[in-house]
Amino acid sequence: MLHAHGVSLGCDMGDAAGMARAGLQVQFRRATPGDAEAAVPLIYSSGPDAFDYVFMARDGGDALGFLQHCFVDGAGEFGWRNHWVGVIGDRVVAVGAGYGGETKWPFTLAAARQIIGHYGLRRGMGVIARGLRVESVIRPPDGDMIYLAHLAVLPELRGRGVGQALIDHLIGRARAAGRRRITLDVATSNPRAEALYQRAGFRVTVERKSCLANESGRVAEHRRMEHVLD
Repeated sequence: MLHAHGVSLGCDMGDAAGMARAGLQVQFRRATPGDAEAAVPLIYSSGPDAFDYVFMARDGGDALGFLQHCFVDGAGEFGWRNHWVGVIGDRVVAVGAGYGGETKWPFTLAAARQIIGHYGLRRGMGVIARGLRVESVIRPPDGDMIYLAHLAVLPELRGRGVGQALIDHLIGRARAAGRRRITLDVATSNPRAEALYQRAGFRVTVERKSCLANESGRVAEHRRMEHVLD
């Protein structure tokens, strides 16, 4: 429905070494429903303009409220079951997701149920239509790829190695599952995030133009990046 990109990692100084110099000890675990208060704003920060374009409704309803609804529900692309969180102590400081093409239909059905349940049928049909338009720019995963999405780190911890550690964790999960193709999308308006992904081994494979915009948000042009594991 909307396979939003990750844009809120900032420019990291390195991985484990960078975090060590910064005195950070980040651990990663699967998200839980109780993480919603911290995790949902982070997910939103990974693509606020695109989220607003799709999920803001003229006569009520906003992106954050919908993402909260989905996260607590647990199913689909935005559900807690699809996410990992980075924690320092008990504090959630990062979030991200990695999933494959096999999720297409389960995620599509979950999104339709969540949208109609949250917005009602009339407003929900408009949300669904906008989400499908976005898929012309931010394509859902297919084949054997693992797609990284909703990557975000708390603003005060960006540039301290947390984003790189998050990416490394998700790549490690993909490797353990026997997957070799790791992909993500990055907005052309965010060169700092693209530079981080390049340092992590990702390379641009295609750029997709966008003319999608409304009074709530604009979907930027995006570059699909891929990292093929050895």
